[in-house]
Amino acid sequence: MESRVLLRATANVVGIPKLRRPIGAIHRQFSTASSSSSSFSVKPIGGIGEGANLISGRQLRPILLLDSSAINGGGEKREILKPVKAAAAEGGDTAGEAKVGFLAKYPWLVTGFFFFMWYFLNVIFNILNKKIYNYFPYPYFVSVIHLFVGVVYCLISWSVGLPKRAPIDSNLLKVLIPVAVCHALGHVTSNVSFAAVAVSFTHTIKALEPFFNAAASQFIMGQSIPITLWLSLAPVVLGVAMASLTELSFNWLGFISAMISNISFTYRSIFSKKAMTDMDSTNVYAYISIIALFVCIPPAIIVEGPKLLNHGFADAIAKVGMTKFISDLFWVGMFYHLYNQLATNTLERVAPLTHAVGNVLKRVFVIGFSIVIFGNKISTQTGIGTGIAIAGVAMYSIIKAKIEEEKRQGKKA
Repeated sequence: MESRVLLRATANVVGIPKLRRPIGAIHRQFSTASSSSSSFSVKPIGGIGEGANLISGRQLRPILLLDSSAINGGGEKREILKPVKAAAAEGGDTAGEAKVGFLAKYPWLVTGFFFFMWYFLNVIFNILNKKIYNYFPYPYFVSVIHLFVGVVYCLISWSVGLPKRAPIDSNLLKVLIPVAVCHALGHVTSNVSFAAVAVSFTHTIKALEPFFNAAASQFIMGQSIPITLWLSLAPVVLGVAMASLTELSFNWLGFISAMISNISFTYRSIFSKKAMTDMDSTNVYAYISIIALFVCIPPAIIVEGPKLLNHGFADAIAKVGMTKFISDLFWVGMFYHLYNQLATNTLERVAPLTHAVGNVLKRVFVIGFSIVIFGNKISTQTGIGTGIAIAGVAMYSIIKAKIEEEKRQGKKA
């Protein structure tokens, strides 16, 4: 009789769970409930659910368990999850090293690779470009091919979203047109010089570009150039003069074209500073290449069009064959675009001083490799003059980089 009354009393009390249930039964109920596919299920009071245990109206922190029954053939073995830090400590530094990564741990290797590829592509471009001129001396048309291949590459990259094409409006177009015109003029006149004289001599003349930049900054933009920069440019001018006087491949077309290229790229730098936009450098270079291509096509048709149709293409194909001719034009355009793109990517990763030294070393590499590959004979005076000019460019670049760094630090302070 007493037992019946006790049972009835217990059944009429709501919300009192059975407190002495084994933890194994509780866990099995939770596993069954969580894996059930039914849309409605009744959770037992005191079961593990929704992140906590509810016992007599009190919410306790959950005990995280690993059920290894599926692995161990239905056994009841369970393991408490270990904290991440403790697990990492017991497992050694392997996890930390995996997160950092090899390239992130040694960024100088990445930068060195970028420099190597920049120099390598630049040297290959200059060598292949000169070899094409040896059997196809039409620099206006070849300049168009350089830009055309680069533009096609940019359009394909845009189509796959690498990178995503930045929008352009009429105002931005007006700003970029002067930059593109100077880029086109400088590119064509450089190629005219490459076709007329030795590659090493053209690059020696182009070593005067810092002199034109300083002159434009002083007398056109009104910027004050320190006397130390002007003094560092004296050996550049002297070295180029010495090299020009005894250069065996010297002719006025190659010399004047290289000088015009220097002036054009100087004005390109001036207009580029005025055309600073929020657009990334890859998209800016792509738009400049497209505009420059349209600028270069009319002069190529006017100057070289009749010759190309009469005998230019036929002579080149007769010398090297159709396949090699088309292949050479394609690859010289790809190397031209890629080395310019790699130069931008490389110089964005380094400090101004490293940038300056890198540019000088690039010119040394190109001059040295061109002399070796083509076997150009140079006089002793030409060699000494070229060395003096390159040394002057190095001095100028280092001094200018230090001045810019001091200005930057002054603004931060």
